[in-house]
Amino acid sequence: MSTKSSSVSLEVAFSGIPNQYSSRIIKYYMSLKSAFLESQFDSCGLRAGKLCETLLRFLQFKLTGTFIPFGVRIPNFTEECMKLERLDRTAGVESLRIVIPRALNFLYTMRNKRAVGHVGGDLDANEIDSVACVRLADWCVCELLRVTYALPLEDAQDLLNSIAERNVPLVWQVMGRKRILAAGMNYRSQVLLFLYSDPSVGVAIEDLFEWTEHSHKSNFRSVIIGHLHKERLVEFDKDSNFVIISPTGMRKVEEELLPAMST
Repeated sequence: MSTKSSSVSLEVAFSGIPNQYSSRIIKYYMSLKSAFLESQFDSCGLRAGKLCETLLRFLQFKLTGTFIPFGVRIPNFTEECMKLERLDRTAGVESLRIVIPRALNFLYTMRNKRAVGHVGGDLDANEIDSVACVRLADWCVCELLRVTYALPLEDAQDLLNSIAERNVPLVWQVMGRKRILAAGMNYRSQVLLFLYSDPSVGVAIEDLFEWTEHSHKSNFRSVIIGHLHKERLVEFDKDSNFVIISPTGMRKVEEELLPAMST
Protein backbone atom coordinates (compact mmCIF):
# COMPACT_ATOMS: atom_id res chain seq x y z
CA MET A 1 0.00 0.00 0.00
CA SER A 2 1.45 3.36 -1.01
CA THR A 3 1.12 6.62 0.82
CA LYS A 4 -1.74 8.76 -0.29
CA SER A 5 -0.90 11.99 -2.12
CA SER A 6 -3.10 14.67 -3.58
CA SER A 7 -3.87 14.25 -7.29
CA VAL A 8 -5.47 17.70 -7.47
CA SER A 9 -3.39 20.54 -8.83
CA LEU A 10 -3.37 24.15 -7.68
CA GLU A 11 -4.73 25.09 -11.11
CA VAL A 12 -7.82 22.97 -10.46
CA ALA A 13 -8.12 24.13 -6.85
CA PHE A 14 -8.06 27.79 -7.86
CA SER A 15 -10.26 27.38 -10.96
CA GLY A 16 -12.89 29.53 -9.26
CA ILE A 17 -10.49 32.48 -9.18
CA PRO A 18 -10.10 34.58 -12.36
CA ASN A 19 -7.05 33.49 -14.34
CA GLN A 20 -5.26 36.84 -14.17
CA TYR A 21 -4.92 36.30 -10.42
CA SER A 22 -4.72 32.51 -10.11
CA SER A 23 -2.00 32.09 -12.74
CA ARG A 24 0.20 34.67 -11.02
CA ILE A 25 -0.48 33.30 -7.53
CA ILE A 26 0.58 29.81 -8.63
CA LYS A 27 3.58 31.11 -10.60
CA TYR A 28 5.03 33.20 -7.78
CA TYR A 29 4.21 30.66 -5.07
CA MET A 30 5.91 27.82 -6.94
CA SER A 31 8.93 29.99 -7.81
CA LEU A 32 9.31 30.86 -4.12
CA LYS A 33 9.18 27.19 -3.16
CA SER A 34 11.71 26.32 -5.86
CA ALA A 35 14.12 29.05 -4.75
CA PHE A 36 14.01 27.78 -1.18
CA LEU A 37 14.45 24.15 -2.23
CA GLU A 38 17.52 25.16 -4.26
CA SER A 39 18.89 27.20 -1.30
CA GLN A 40 18.59 30.46 -3.27
CA PHE A 41 17.76 32.33 -0.09
CA ASP A 42 18.56 35.77 -1.50
CA SER A 43 15.81 35.26 -4.10
CA CYS A 44 13.10 34.20 -1.66
CA GLY A 45 12.25 37.70 -0.46
CA LEU A 46 11.76 39.08 -3.97
CA ARG A 47 9.55 36.18 -4.98
CA ALA A 48 7.56 36.40 -1.74
CA GLY A 49 7.00 40.10 -2.47
CA LYS A 50 5.54 39.34 -5.90
CA LEU A 51 3.23 36.76 -4.34
CA CYS A 52 2.09 39.29 -1.71
CA GLU A 53 1.33 41.94 -4.32
CA THR A 54 -0.71 39.48 -6.36
CA LEU A 55 -2.66 38.15 -3.37
CA LEU A 56 -3.42 41.72 -2.24
CA ARG A 57 -4.79 42.62 -5.67
CA PHE A 58 -7.01 39.54 -5.65
CA LEU A 59 -8.34 40.39 -2.18
CA GLN A 60 -9.06 43.95 -3.35
CA PHE A 61 -10.99 42.58 -6.33
CA LYS A 62 -12.80 39.95 -4.28
CA LEU A 63 -13.89 42.33 -1.53
CA THR A 64 -14.41 45.63 -3.38
CA GLY A 65 -14.72 44.80 -7.09
CA THR A 66 -11.72 47.01 -7.95
CA PHE A 67 -7.98 46.61 -7.58
CA ILE A 68 -4.67 48.32 -8.28
CA PRO A 69 -3.90 47.21 -11.86
CA PHE A 70 -1.01 44.89 -12.56
CA GLY A 71 1.93 46.95 -13.74
CA VAL A 72 0.98 49.85 -11.48
CA ARG A 73 3.09 50.20 -8.34
CA ILE A 74 1.30 49.69 -5.02
CA PRO A 75 2.09 52.99 -3.27
CA ASN A 76 1.73 51.86 0.36
CA PHE A 77 1.30 48.14 0.92
CA THR A 78 0.52 48.45 4.64
CA GLU A 79 -2.15 51.06 4.06
CA GLU A 80 -3.79 48.95 1.35
CA CYS A 81 -3.96 46.03 3.78
CA MET A 82 -5.48 48.27 6.45
CA LYS A 83 -8.11 49.49 3.99
CA LEU A 84 -9.31 45.90 3.67
CA GLU A 85 -9.49 45.58 7.46
CA ARG A 86 -11.72 48.66 7.62
CA LEU A 87 -14.25 47.23 5.18
CA ASP A 88 -17.70 46.36 6.48
CA ARG A 89 -18.08 42.71 7.44
CA THR A 90 -20.65 42.31 4.67
CA ALA A 91 -17.83 42.73 2.14
CA GLY A 92 -16.51 39.23 2.84
CA VAL A 93 -15.42 36.70 5.42
CA GLU A 94 -13.06 37.79 8.19
CA SER A 95 -10.21 35.69 6.86
CA LEU A 96 -10.16 37.61 3.57
CA ARG A 97 -10.70 41.02 5.18
CA ILE A 98 -8.41 40.79 8.21
CA VAL A 99 -6.40 37.61 8.76
CA ILE A 100 -4.79 37.14 5.33
CA PRO A 101 -4.06 40.88 4.88
CA ARG A 102 -2.24 40.94 8.24
CA ALA A 103 -0.21 37.89 7.24
CA LEU A 104 0.62 39.45 3.87
CA ASN A 105 1.67 42.70 5.54
CA PHE A 106 4.12 40.85 7.79
CA LEU A 107 5.47 38.82 4.87
CA TYR A 108 5.89 41.97 2.76
CA THR A 109 7.64 43.68 5.65
CA MET A 110 10.09 40.76 5.80
CA ARG A 111 10.75 41.28 2.13
CA ASN A 112 11.32 45.04 2.43
CA LYS A 113 12.94 45.53 5.83
CA ARG A 114 14.96 42.32 6.08
CA ALA A 115 15.59 42.03 2.32
CA VAL A 116 16.46 38.37 2.93
CA GLY A 117 19.94 39.31 1.73
CA HIS A 118 22.05 40.38 4.67
CA VAL A 119 25.52 41.85 4.48
CA GLY A 120 27.84 41.80 7.49
CA GLY A 121 27.03 40.85 11.05
CA ASP A 122 27.85 37.75 13.03
CA LEU A 123 24.79 35.68 12.07
CA ASP A 124 23.66 34.83 8.58
CA ALA A 125 19.89 35.09 8.84
CA ASN A 126 19.14 34.47 5.15
CA GLU A 127 18.06 30.88 5.61
CA ILE A 128 15.89 31.36 8.69
CA ASP A 129 14.26 34.42 7.10
CA SER A 130 13.56 32.36 4.00
CA VAL A 131 12.02 29.59 6.12
CA ALA A 132 9.68 32.17 7.66
CA CYS A 133 8.76 33.51 4.21
CA VAL A 134 8.00 30.08 2.79
CA ARG A 135 5.96 28.87 5.76
CA LEU A 136 3.91 32.09 5.84
CA ALA A 137 3.36 31.85 2.08
CA ASP A 138 2.23 28.25 2.60
CA TRP A 139 -0.28 29.43 5.18
CA CYS A 140 -1.63 32.25 2.98
CA VAL A 141 -2.14 29.93 0.02
CA CYS A 142 -3.70 27.26 2.23
CA GLU A 143 -6.07 29.75 3.82
CA LEU A 144 -7.07 31.19 0.45
CA LEU A 145 -7.71 27.66 -0.79
CA ARG A 146 -9.75 26.87 2.31
CA VAL A 147 -12.01 29.86 1.74
CA THR A 148 -12.34 29.78 -2.04
CA TYR A 149 -11.81 26.14 -3.08
CA ALA A 150 -13.61 24.99 -6.20
CA LEU A 151 -13.31 21.23 -5.64
CA PRO A 152 -14.68 18.56 -3.29
CA LEU A 153 -13.84 19.14 0.36
CA GLU A 154 -11.80 15.92 0.67
CA ASP A 155 -9.61 16.87 -2.31
CA ALA A 156 -9.21 20.39 -0.94
CA GLN A 157 -8.05 18.98 2.40
CA ASP A 158 -5.56 16.65 0.70
CA LEU A 159 -4.11 19.57 -1.24
CA LEU A 160 -3.93 21.70 1.90
CA ASN A 161 -2.02 18.90 3.62
CA SER A 162 0.40 18.50 0.73
CA ILE A 163 1.13 22.24 0.61
CA ALA A 164 1.63 22.34 4.37
CA GLU A 165 4.29 19.58 4.35
CA ARG A 166 7.69 20.61 5.67
CA ASN A 167 9.79 21.90 2.80
CA VAL A 168 13.10 20.29 3.75
CA PRO A 169 16.03 21.34 1.55
CA LEU A 170 17.39 18.42 -0.53
CA VAL A 171 14.12 16.45 -0.30
CA TRP A 172 12.56 16.59 -3.75
CA GLN A 173 9.06 15.34 -4.57
CA VAL A 174 8.64 14.28 -8.19
CA MET A 175 6.17 12.03 -10.05
CA GLY A 176 4.61 10.69 -6.86
CA ARG A 177 7.89 9.81 -5.16
CA LYS A 178 10.57 11.54 -3.12
CA ARG A 179 14.30 11.81 -3.74
CA ILE A 180 17.25 13.02 -1.66
CA LEU A 181 19.23 15.40 -3.85
CA ALA A 182 22.46 14.97 -1.87
CA ALA A 183 24.34 12.06 -3.42
CA GLY A 184 25.99 9.48 -1.18
CA MET A 185 23.73 9.82 1.87
CA ASN A 186 23.34 6.55 3.79
CA TYR A 187 20.00 4.75 3.90
CA ARG A 188 19.35 5.52 7.59
CA SER A 189 19.69 9.26 7.04
CA GLN A 190 17.58 9.16 3.90
CA VAL A 191 14.75 7.39 5.73
CA LEU A 192 14.82 9.92 8.58
CA LEU A 193 14.77 12.86 6.16
CA PHE A 194 11.90 11.40 4.15
CA LEU A 195 9.86 10.89 7.32
CA TYR A 196 10.83 14.30 8.71
CA SER A 197 9.59 16.04 5.56
CA ASP A 198 6.02 15.16 6.65
CA PRO A 199 6.16 14.00 10.28
CA SER A 200 2.40 13.89 10.87
CA VAL A 201 1.73 10.83 8.73
CA GLY A 202 3.16 7.35 8.37
CA VAL A 203 4.92 6.23 5.20
CA ALA A 204 4.61 2.74 3.70
CA ILE A 205 7.84 0.77 4.02
CA GLU A 206 7.64 -0.11 0.33
CA ASP A 207 7.68 3.61 -0.52
CA LEU A 208 10.75 4.19 1.66
CA PHE A 209 12.43 1.16 0.04
CA GLU A 210 11.71 2.55 -3.43
CA TRP A 211 12.72 6.12 -2.58
CA THR A 212 16.08 5.11 -1.08
CA GLU A 213 16.75 2.70 -3.98
CA HIS A 214 17.96 0.05 -1.56
CA SER A 215 18.71 -3.25 -3.35
CA HIS A 216 17.40 -5.82 -0.82
CA LYS A 217 13.89 -5.44 0.60
CA SER A 218 14.32 -7.92 3.47
CA ASN A 219 17.62 -6.35 4.50
CA PHE A 220 16.11 -2.88 4.30
CA ARG A 221 13.21 -3.96 6.50
CA SER A 222 15.24 -5.80 9.16
CA VAL A 223 18.47 -3.79 9.27
CA ILE A 224 17.59 -0.22 8.29
CA ILE A 225 14.01 0.10 9.55
CA GLY A 226 14.44 -2.49 12.32
CA HIS A 227 17.44 -0.75 13.85
CA LEU A 228 15.82 2.69 13.59
CA HIS A 229 12.81 1.25 15.40
CA LYS A 230 14.97 -0.30 18.15
CA GLU A 231 16.73 3.04 18.65
CA ARG A 232 13.31 4.71 19.03
CA LEU A 233 14.04 7.01 16.10
CA VAL A 234 10.98 5.72 14.23
CA GLU A 235 7.90 3.67 15.04
CA PHE A 236 7.41 0.72 12.69
CA ASP A 237 3.99 -0.93 12.72
CA LYS A 238 4.47 -4.44 11.36
CA ASP A 239 0.74 -4.99 10.84
CA SER A 240 0.26 -2.02 8.53
CA ASN A 241 3.90 -1.83 7.31
CA PHE A 242 3.88 1.91 7.94
CA VAL A 243 6.72 3.90 9.50
CA ILE A 244 6.48 7.27 11.29
CA ILE A 245 9.26 9.37 12.76
CA SER A 246 9.43 9.76 16.55
CA PRO A 247 10.21 12.96 18.52
CA THR A 248 13.68 11.48 19.09
CA GLY A 249 14.11 10.98 15.36
CA MET A 250 12.97 14.53 14.64
CA ARG A 251 15.49 15.85 17.14
CA LYS A 252 18.27 13.83 15.48
CA VAL A 253 17.39 15.31 12.08
CA GLU A 254 17.29 18.86 13.43
CA GLU A 255 20.41 18.63 15.58
CA GLU A 256 22.62 16.39 13.46
CA LEU A 257 21.51 15.79 9.88
CA LEU A 258 20.33 19.25 8.80
CA PRO A 259 23.33 21.12 10.31
CA ALA A 260 25.72 18.64 8.63
CA MET A 261 23.98 19.19 5.26
CA SER A 262 24.36 22.96 5.49
CA THR A 263 28.12 22.91 6.14
